Amino acid sequence: MHRDIFKKLMTRLALPAAAVLAALLLWHVARMPRTPVDLAQTPLDVATGSAQGSTPAVATATGQAQGVPPVALAMTSEIVVGRDDTLDAIFRRMALDKADLAAIRKLPGIRADIDFLKPGDTIKITHSAGEIQELTRKVSETETLKVVRKDDGFAAQMIADPVETRVRSAMGVIDSSLFLAAEASNISDTVALKLANIFAWDIDFVLDIRDGDHFTVVYEQIYQDGRYLRDGEILAAEFVNAGRVYRAVGYKGPSGQLGYYTPNGQPMRKAFLRAPVDFTRVSSAFNPHRFHPILQTIRGHMGTDYAAPIGTPVHASGDGRVSFIGTRGGYGNAIVLAHTNSISTLYGHLSRFAKHLQVGAHVQQGEVIGFVGMTGLATGPHLHYEYLVDGVHKNPETVRLPGAAPLQAQALKDFLAAAAPLLVRLEPPAGPTAAANARIPGPGKPGPVALPNAAD
Repeated sequence: MHRDIFKKLMTRLALPAAAVLAALLLWHVARMPRTPVDLAQTPLDVATGSAQGSTPAVATATGQAQGVPPVALAMTSEIVVGRDDTLDAIFRRMALDKADLAAIRKLPGIRADIDFLKPGDTIKITHSAGEIQELTRKVSETETLKVVRKDDGFAAQMIADPVETRVRSAMGVIDSSLFLAAEASNISDTVALKLANIFAWDIDFVLDIRDGDHFTVVYEQIYQDGRYLRDGEILAAEFVNAGRVYRAVGYKGPSGQLGYYTPNGQPMRKAFLRAPVDFTRVSSAFNPHRFHPILQTIRGHMGTDYAAPIGTPVHASGDGRVSFIGTRGGYGNAIVLAHTNSISTLYGHLSRFAKHLQVGAHVQQGEVIGFVGMTGLATGPHLHYEYLVDGVHKNPETVRLPGAAPLQAQALKDFLAAAAPLLVRLEPPAGPTAAANARIPGPGKPGPVALPNAAD
């Protein structure tokens, strides 16, 4: 009974007690002091810049800073120069202060480095509220121009970033083509093409190479800050074609021009190219007793026909002078070049001639003189090429080509001294694992060089 009376009493008191407690809480809150909350703004870091010298500010309920001027963020933009782009156009496009550009241009010795732009160049500009804080531009592979705003104006400096030349040696074995063999040995197409050009006077890389032919090449690789940039020049090379060994060593003579020579100093370069066009096949060989497919009679074919697509460039096979250019009977559009030692060459069935070429003009070996066609008596697009000595036709594919001038006296002595260590690099590595070790990591894959002394 007492328990029931106590329960009824507590129920009656609970509601007034809760009301009193709530009133006490409200009274206590009302007497507490109101202190504003300081929202200190910290410097803002962003991907392209940072707010420097930011000042703490009080934020209102709407998030607007009161009493503190806004701080402009310094932003860095990287611009890739487009065709016909200029700094004036770039500044207008980015709404940058042209007065800053004028001040930068007045800095001594940098006007050309600032104004001479090429498509693809990159310029980095750090700017704030349209004002230039910093401008950088790579002016060469090893130099970067940096312009910085100072208290008293702009200052410029050229920052050097030198490259490192490493030497790599590699070997390859032909099983279908030179370029596939080079790829298998992590050799770039650039190096493979240079290799073919070095031996082009002795080896026809379309017709002469055989499965099992092999080569060794010692060449430069250019690095910057530990990063591979590109391949450099070939220093020495060996190519074994059908069992015959050809070796070449690079040398810069007194003229400073790089040339390639045999180990005893004879030039690899001949006075004439073996084939003056990049062809797909020999469509008709030299044959003094050939049956003519159009005239249907025996008529000697006194040159070599190189099949190639219409428009393929045709090169002068040697230094010479244009003695004829125009239309010549069954040859169609033709060019005749006169060379030294009573040698002349003829190029027939051309679709067109190189611009500004005329009788009497001098041409250099390798210069483009015309383009493959099928003018005259021709059943398909090709170059008809003839090689004559004292007016007598010779087979262009087999005639012995005269060489360029050999090294003389002191130049030969210097060459032999420089060639000796490079020739050592061409020696095959010893041991049963030589072939496997010769496959060295290529561009972008630095690794140990297997051939002797190849890690200079």
